[in-house]
Amino acid sequence: MLLGLAAAVFLATILSLQIELDQRHDEQADRIESLRLLPRGELLRPALIGFHHLGADLIWLKIVQVLGEPVVTDQDYEWLYHALDVVTTLDPQYSYAYDVGGTILAELANRVDWSNQLLEKGVKANPAAWRLPFVLGFNYFFHLSDYVKAGEYMGQAAKIPGRPLYVDTLAARLYVEGGSPLLALQYLEVMIQQAEDPQLRVIYEEKYKEVVISRDLGTMDQALARYKQTRGRNPQTLADLVKEGYLAAVPEEPFGGEYRMNSETREIESSTHRERLRLHRPD
Repeated sequence: MLLGLAAAVFLATILSLQIELDQRHDEQADRIESLRLLPRGELLRPALIGFHHLGADLIWLKIVQVLGEPVVTDQDYEWLYHALDVVTTLDPQYSYAYDVGGTILAELANRVDWSNQLLEKGVKANPAAWRLPFVLGFNYFFHLSDYVKAGEYMGQAAKIPGRPLYVDTLAARLYVEGGSPLLALQYLEVMIQQAEDPQLRVIYEEKYKEVVISRDLGTMDQALARYKQTRGRNPQTLADLVKEGYLAAVPEEPFGGEYRMNSETREIESSTHRERLRLHRPD
């Protein structure tokens, strides 16, 4: 009873301090300062004597209040990372705080490093939350241009029940964009084997063939570059690359078409998939 009373007094103190701060002239600055000065979660959790979930909720409400203010400058966001770390230490399963907080840190604070640290913490504590590795994958793709790492996180999200289907195919596209079609093929092989739905298996098999095209084109592009470097000109056909020893053989096009040299661009292409498998990013 004494422990419960102490916890109630502690929480009441937090609430009264919040009310007092809200009544001051500079409410936003006071709220930010109160969050900046929060004790570390490892110290605060035992002090809450079993009421750590309620403490996490109260701190999250204060964070939302500050973020709802019309102006929050970039230099103020250090308090946010600290406050989110406290919240997720008090309640490690607070997946919404990881998700929203990680997005705000990356998109508004321009601190992808803080965002990734928070999200990685969330992934370890919430292995069933597909959104957390998904957002991590987006960070590595969009902000850091690390396509292989992005593909790894998307692949992790693709293994979690409840994720949308596009996560699965996006993982393969990220591997390809990172110059790693072999990783994409390995990933898709596993997804094909694990797919219980026949329609889902067909989607993976089609995507697998598209990645095979990307792999083959990459191999032939390298052979073409070596030919041009040593010969000083383009070959007339792909057969010239084989004849001169730059390519062992022209691969079989997986969709039943053929690989050929474009007469105008002098680039190698597939007759069934003129556009190469790539992720399109905004400028």
